[in-house]
Amino acid sequence: MIVIMIIFMIYVMYKVKRFGGAHVKVSREQVAEHRTRILDAAARLFRLRGFDDVTVAEVMKEAGLTHGAFYGHFQSKEALIAEAVGQALPPAPDKTRPRRPAADYADGYLSVRHRDNRGTSCLFSSLGTEAARGSADLRHRMTEAVRSRIDHLSVEADGDTPKEKRRAGIAAWSAMVGAMVLARLVDDERLSKEILKQTRASLPLK
Repeated sequence: MIVIMIIFMIYVMYKVKRFGGAHVKVSREQVAEHRTRILDAAARLFRLRGFDDVTVAEVMKEAGLTHGAFYGHFQSKEALIAEAVGQALPPAPDKTRPRRPAADYADGYLSVRHRDNRGTSCLFSSLGTEAARGSADLRHRMTEAVRSRIDHLSVEADGDTPKEKRRAGIAAWSAMVGAMVLARLVDDERLSKEILKQTRASLPLK
Protein backbone atom coordinates (compact mmCIF):
# COMPACT_ATOMS: atom_id res chain seq x y z
CA MET A 1 0.00 0.00 0.00
CA ILE A 2 2.78 2.38 0.89
CA VAL A 3 4.54 1.59 -2.36
CA ILE A 4 1.39 2.39 -4.33
CA MET A 5 1.02 5.74 -2.51
CA ILE A 6 4.63 6.66 -3.27
CA ILE A 7 4.21 5.81 -6.93
CA PHE A 8 1.01 7.87 -7.08
CA MET A 9 2.71 10.90 -5.48
CA ILE A 10 5.61 10.69 -7.91
CA TYR A 11 3.12 10.56 -10.79
CA VAL A 12 1.25 13.62 -9.51
CA MET A 13 4.48 15.60 -9.04
CA TYR A 14 5.55 14.72 -12.59
CA LYS A 15 2.25 15.96 -14.01
CA VAL A 16 2.40 19.21 -12.04
CA LYS A 17 5.97 19.86 -13.12
CA ARG A 18 5.25 19.08 -16.75
CA PHE A 19 2.02 20.93 -17.25
CA GLY A 20 2.69 23.62 -14.69
CA GLY A 21 5.86 24.55 -16.56
CA ALA A 22 3.95 24.73 -19.81
CA HIS A 23 1.39 27.01 -18.16
CA VAL A 24 4.13 29.40 -16.98
CA LYS A 25 5.61 29.44 -20.46
CA VAL A 26 2.28 30.29 -22.06
CA SER A 27 1.69 33.01 -19.46
CA ARG A 28 5.03 34.62 -20.20
CA GLU A 29 4.31 34.52 -23.91
CA GLN A 30 0.95 36.13 -23.28
CA VAL A 31 2.53 38.87 -21.18
CA ALA A 32 4.99 39.63 -23.99
CA GLU A 33 2.19 39.61 -26.56
CA HIS A 34 0.05 41.95 -24.46
CA ARG A 35 2.97 44.34 -24.01
CA THR A 36 3.55 44.45 -27.75
CA ARG A 37 -0.14 45.12 -28.37
CA ILE A 38 -0.09 47.98 -25.88
CA LEU A 39 3.01 49.53 -27.48
CA ASP A 40 1.61 49.21 -31.00
CA ALA A 41 -1.72 50.73 -29.98
CA ALA A 42 -0.03 53.58 -28.12
CA ALA A 43 2.27 54.44 -31.03
CA ARG A 44 -0.68 54.49 -33.44
CA LEU A 45 -2.87 56.69 -31.22
CA PHE A 46 -0.03 59.04 -30.32
CA ARG A 47 0.71 59.64 -34.00
CA LEU A 48 -2.93 60.39 -34.71
CA ARG A 49 -3.73 62.58 -31.72
CA GLY A 50 -0.56 63.44 -29.84
CA PHE A 51 0.60 62.48 -26.35
CA ASP A 52 -1.66 64.72 -24.28
CA ASP A 53 -4.95 63.85 -25.99
CA VAL A 54 -4.57 60.07 -25.57
CA THR A 55 -5.40 58.48 -22.22
CA VAL A 56 -4.12 55.20 -20.79
CA ALA A 57 -7.68 53.86 -20.86
CA GLU A 58 -7.93 54.57 -24.59
CA VAL A 59 -4.63 52.85 -25.28
CA MET A 60 -5.72 49.74 -23.38
CA LYS A 61 -9.07 49.69 -25.16
CA GLU A 62 -7.32 49.96 -28.52
CA ALA A 63 -5.07 47.07 -27.49
CA GLY A 64 -8.11 45.00 -26.46
CA LEU A 65 -7.06 44.81 -22.81
CA THR A 66 -8.46 46.03 -19.50
CA HIS A 67 -7.39 49.34 -18.01
CA GLY A 68 -6.20 47.67 -14.83
CA ALA A 69 -3.66 45.54 -16.71
CA PHE A 70 -1.66 48.62 -17.72
CA TYR A 71 0.34 48.97 -14.51
CA GLY A 72 1.51 45.40 -14.77
CA HIS A 73 3.53 46.54 -17.79
CA PHE A 74 4.40 50.21 -17.23
CA GLN A 75 4.89 52.42 -14.20
CA SER A 76 3.39 55.52 -15.81
CA LYS A 77 2.12 57.05 -19.03
CA GLU A 78 5.50 58.75 -19.47
CA ALA A 79 7.21 55.35 -19.41
CA LEU A 80 4.73 54.10 -22.01
CA ILE A 81 5.41 57.10 -24.25
CA ALA A 82 9.17 56.59 -24.16
CA GLU A 83 8.97 52.87 -24.89
CA ALA A 84 6.24 53.15 -27.55
CA VAL A 85 8.24 55.78 -29.39
CA GLY A 86 11.43 53.78 -29.01
CA GLN A 87 9.81 50.70 -30.51
CA ALA A 88 8.25 52.67 -33.37
CA LEU A 89 11.50 54.41 -34.33
CA PRO A 90 13.56 52.82 -37.13
CA PRO A 91 16.00 50.22 -35.80
CA ALA A 92 19.73 50.82 -35.95
CA PRO A 93 21.01 50.03 -39.45
CA ASP A 94 22.41 46.59 -40.11
CA LYS A 95 25.83 47.26 -41.62
CA THR A 96 25.88 43.81 -43.23
CA ARG A 97 22.89 44.71 -45.42
CA PRO A 98 22.64 47.50 -48.00
CA ARG A 99 20.63 50.53 -46.96
CA ARG A 100 17.65 51.81 -48.88
CA PRO A 101 18.90 54.46 -51.36
CA ALA A 102 18.45 57.94 -49.92
CA ALA A 103 16.64 59.17 -53.03
CA ASP A 104 14.11 56.33 -52.80
CA TYR A 105 13.58 57.06 -49.12
CA ALA A 106 12.94 60.73 -49.90
CA ASP A 107 10.47 59.81 -52.65
CA GLY A 108 8.43 57.69 -50.22
CA TYR A 109 8.67 60.17 -47.39
CA LEU A 110 7.49 63.16 -49.42
CA SER A 111 4.49 61.34 -50.86
CA VAL A 112 0.76 61.90 -50.48
CA ARG A 113 0.46 58.34 -49.18
CA HIS A 114 2.82 59.08 -46.29
CA ARG A 115 1.08 62.38 -45.61
CA ASP A 116 -2.31 60.71 -45.31
CA ASN A 117 -1.21 57.60 -43.39
CA ARG A 118 -0.68 59.29 -40.05
CA GLY A 119 -1.22 56.20 -37.92
CA THR A 120 2.05 54.62 -39.12
CA SER A 121 3.87 57.71 -40.35
CA CYS A 122 7.16 59.32 -39.33
CA LEU A 123 7.25 60.14 -35.63
CA PHE A 124 9.23 63.32 -36.17
CA SER A 125 6.65 64.99 -38.40
CA SER A 126 3.72 63.84 -36.26
CA LEU A 127 5.14 64.18 -32.72
CA GLY A 128 8.32 66.22 -32.99
CA THR A 129 7.09 69.38 -31.26
CA GLU A 130 5.51 67.40 -28.42
CA ALA A 131 8.55 65.18 -28.00
CA ALA A 132 10.72 68.27 -27.57
CA ARG A 133 8.87 68.80 -24.28
CA GLY A 134 9.04 65.14 -23.30
CA SER A 135 11.17 63.19 -20.85
CA ALA A 136 14.94 62.89 -21.09
CA ASP A 137 14.56 59.23 -22.09
CA LEU A 138 12.16 60.09 -24.91
CA ARG A 139 14.37 62.87 -26.25
CA HIS A 140 17.45 60.65 -26.12
CA ARG A 141 15.74 57.91 -28.12
CA MET A 142 14.63 60.39 -30.76
CA THR A 143 18.05 62.07 -30.83
CA GLU A 144 19.70 58.77 -31.70
CA ALA A 145 17.17 58.22 -34.47
CA VAL A 146 17.83 61.71 -35.85
CA ARG A 147 21.55 61.02 -35.80
CA SER A 148 21.05 57.74 -37.64
CA ARG A 149 18.86 59.30 -40.34
CA ILE A 150 21.33 62.13 -40.93
CA ASP A 151 24.12 59.58 -41.32
CA HIS A 152 21.97 57.66 -43.80
CA LEU A 153 21.21 60.68 -45.96
CA SER A 154 24.72 62.11 -45.76
CA VAL A 155 26.26 59.11 -47.52
CA GLU A 156 24.48 59.94 -50.78
CA ALA A 157 24.04 63.69 -50.36
CA ASP A 158 25.71 66.23 -52.62
CA GLY A 159 29.17 67.41 -51.66
CA ASP A 160 32.85 66.77 -52.30
CA THR A 161 33.92 66.36 -48.68
CA PRO A 162 32.40 64.55 -45.67
CA LYS A 163 31.65 67.92 -44.10
CA GLU A 164 29.74 69.11 -47.19
CA LYS A 165 27.85 65.83 -47.43
CA ARG A 166 26.84 65.99 -43.77
CA ARG A 167 25.65 69.56 -44.14
CA ALA A 168 23.55 68.51 -47.13
CA GLY A 169 22.20 65.51 -45.24
CA ILE A 170 21.10 67.67 -42.31
CA ALA A 171 19.47 70.15 -44.68
CA ALA A 172 17.66 67.36 -46.52
CA TRP A 173 16.27 65.72 -43.37
CA SER A 174 15.21 69.04 -41.89
CA ALA A 175 13.44 70.02 -45.13
CA MET A 176 11.67 66.66 -45.39
CA VAL A 177 10.27 66.74 -41.85
CA GLY A 178 9.28 70.40 -42.11
CA ALA A 179 7.61 69.88 -45.48
CA MET A 180 5.52 67.00 -44.12
CA VAL A 181 4.37 69.14 -41.18
CA LEU A 182 3.32 71.96 -43.53
CA ALA A 183 1.71 69.61 -46.06
CA ARG A 184 -0.54 68.25 -43.31
CA LEU A 185 -1.23 71.66 -41.81
CA VAL A 186 -2.59 73.54 -44.84
CA ASP A 187 -6.23 73.10 -45.87
CA ASP A 188 -5.45 73.52 -49.58
CA GLU A 189 -4.82 70.16 -51.28
CA ARG A 190 -3.09 71.75 -54.25
CA LEU A 191 -0.71 73.70 -52.03
CA SER A 192 -0.09 70.63 -49.88
CA LYS A 193 0.99 68.58 -52.88
CA GLU A 194 3.09 71.45 -54.19
CA ILE A 195 4.98 71.66 -50.89
CA LEU A 196 5.82 67.96 -51.10
CA LYS A 197 6.77 68.06 -54.77
CA GLN A 198 8.92 71.18 -54.65
CA THR A 199 10.70 70.14 -51.46
CA ARG A 200 11.61 66.82 -53.06
CA ALA A 201 12.92 68.62 -56.15
CA SER A 202 15.12 70.86 -54.00
CA LEU A 203 16.77 68.13 -51.93
CA PRO A 204 20.56 67.79 -52.28
CA LEU A 205 20.34 64.03 -52.80
CA LYS A 206 21.70 62.06 -55.73
